[in-house]
Amino acid sequence: MAPPTGSIDITLRSTDIDQLGHVNQAVYHQLLEEGRVRYMVDRLGAADTGWVLARTEIDHRSEIRYRDAQVRVETRVLAVGRSSLRLAARIVTPSGTVAAEAVSVLVAFDLERRASRAIGDEERRVLEAAVVDPADPSAS
Repeated sequence: MAPPTGSIDITLRSTDIDQLGHVNQAVYHQLLEEGRVRYMVDRLGAADTGWVLARTEIDHRSEIRYRDAQVRVETRVLAVGRSSLRLAARIVTPSGTVAAEAVSVLVAFDLERRASRAIGDEERRVLEAAVVDPADPSAS
C-alpha cells in the first residue's frame, strides 16, 4: 500500500520567476496542481477519473528563489465526503523550508453529464485508507 503522503519533485523553469527574483505567486497554483494530479494518479491509477478543483487556500510562508532549482510538493488526504475530497499540500524547498501550505477541495466529476458525482466505492476505499490526521506530525 502506498504511504499516505505522496510527493513529487518539480524542477523550476526560468519562466516561473518574476521581476523580484522569486517564483511568481501564480506558479504556486501550478506546482500544487502537479502535486494533486500525481497524488490522484498514484492513488487511483488514472488521470482521467474525473475530478475538478472547487477550492484552494494557500498560505505563502517563504519565497522560492530560482537558485533553489526544484521544489517538492507533498500531498495528503484530510477528509473524504460524499462527492468531495479535501487535500492538504505543502511546497518545500531543497533546504527543507516550507514555502507554502495549501488546502484544496476536489469534487468527483461525471465527464459525460458534466456534473458532480458520488465518489465510487473503490475510490472511497483507497482514499479513506490514506486519510491522515492533520495534527499528527508523523503523517508527513
